[in-house]
Amino acid sequence: MTSAMSYPFSAAFREALSARCLAFPRIAHEGEGLKRAAVAITLVEADDGSSQTAFLLTRRAAQMRAHAGQWALPGGRCDPGETFEQAALRELEEELGLHLPPQNILGVLDDYPTRSGYAITPVVAWLDNAGEMRLNPREVASAHRIRLDSIQGDDAIEFETIPESSRPVIRLRVADDHRIHAPTAALIYQFRELIAGRVTRVADLEQPVFAWR
Repeated sequence: MTSAMSYPFSAAFREALSARCLAFPRIAHEGEGLKRAAVAITLVEADDGSSQTAFLLTRRAAQMRAHAGQWALPGGRCDPGETFEQAALRELEEELGLHLPPQNILGVLDDYPTRSGYAITPVVAWLDNAGEMRLNPREVASAHRIRLDSIQGDDAIEFETIPESSRPVIRLRVADDHRIHAPTAALIYQFRELIAGRVTRVADLEQPVFAWR
């Protein structure tokens, strides 16, 4: 797609990534009983002068009732009658003040069923200018641009076993050696694999025990 470990924020990269998203053989969750949610994997230009592509990742506000202070992709529960794409774009605007038209959506990846009773759908979108972010302080403590090349190395991903589950727990290193877990880490891992030209399923990747509620 591009030279090794380099993902320039360019029309050519957007076109190549859009083609991969379009060809992705998505698996949707068909079971009953799970609430539906969507998150936005929003691609922007890195803010370090590198002209590389990054994605937006937030730290949840400390006063949030659930998962306070955790790393997260912008997103939330789908409203009645909303598509996944509509929900992801609405949440992106509510949390970060960013308005994206539907034509900026590149594709939709696999649903991820969570231990807390949700099926999360990741929506991949492209944003030409993220300079006008207005963070909602009730939901977001900070927003970060994570370069795509920073998550491609072998040292960015760890899998571990836990006695409580036969499924491997995934950890993804971002932002100065912080490590995040599933579901966010699983969704980003699948997107990382897509960038590299691989179709990798992530529904069997486990969340840490503290996230089982």
